[in-house]
Amino acid sequence: MPKLKRVREFRLPHPQPTDALEYARFTGIPTFCRLPNITDPNELDIAIVGVPFDGGTTYRPGPRFGPRYVRVQSAIIRPWNPVLKVNPFEKHRVADFGDLPVNPLSIEDTFHRIERGITPILVGGARTLCVGGDHSISLPILRAISKYHGGPVNLIQFDAHNDLWDEYFGSKYSHGTPFRRAFEEGLLNDGGVLQVGLRGQVYAEDDFDFAREHKVRMVTAEEFHEKGMAPVKRHLAAFKNKPVYVTLDIDCVDPAYAPGTGTPQVGGFTSIQILQLVRALRGLNLIGADLVEVSPQFDTGEITSLLAANLLYELLCVL
Repeated sequence: MPKLKRVREFRLPHPQPTDALEYARFTGIPTFCRLPNITDPNELDIAIVGVPFDGGTTYRPGPRFGPRYVRVQSAIIRPWNPVLKVNPFEKHRVADFGDLPVNPLSIEDTFHRIERGITPILVGGARTLCVGGDHSISLPILRAISKYHGGPVNLIQFDAHNDLWDEYFGSKYSHGTPFRRAFEEGLLNDGGVLQVGLRGQVYAEDDFDFAREHKVRMVTAEEFHEKGMAPVKRHLAAFKNKPVYVTLDIDCVDPAYAPGTGTPQVGGFTSIQILQLVRALRGLNLIGADLVEVSPQFDTGEITSLLAANLLYELLCVL
């Protein structure tokens, strides 16, 4: 698969968040971190892209509103990260690209729209940091990423569920099937996928057969709670110097900390644990990322959207 040509035409001063000491945080049009809305990828290093689609949900709908609520809660975020010691807006040209146009009545057409929307951003020389939307959107994003990079890539997935199911009600496309389709389409490397946070009930032991067949690495929530970061760091070492895409399903966090999601599962990460896990990605060759499954209508005090906004910022910092 040939790699698409990367284009970079010119450089401009870095876009910056609106100064909160000049314009109060609750004013203005909501964009991520109050950044300018720039739709020319040639002007960007990293594009924040909303993908407001939830036609792949199988339980509680609502992630179509995730990008909007995450943007609103991101207004409180300040630019300097004292833990990672970086201001991502000084290091890279970052802006809110806006939302991709989706078709709420067709998952197949929406997939085509997402792939068509992501591809010119990559060709323009920018990486994408997408906010969904349900987890089905990762499949067309990976199609564009794989095509641009000329072949299969590696994946780090924070999630309560492995999303490797075959089908739901006869449909091959849903938020529970994206990575099975990605393997079948040759978008992911065997042995190149790490899933962190898996927990909860499944239908049978053979539900993990597909994962074993493709040598998927796993750190369950139970293993993490028992052993901490050690098994995660051991697996992360295998991804060094390899192109890695990151996907974060907010349901990897315990519903006590992130109730606003479509498929909540008890026994997950705390807020600080997921922050630590994302920060542990620093130094990897990250080629893009997404955060999905924020369902605002099931939230309490918008704490899920607030956590998601902070996690997007942390992903931006490690990118």
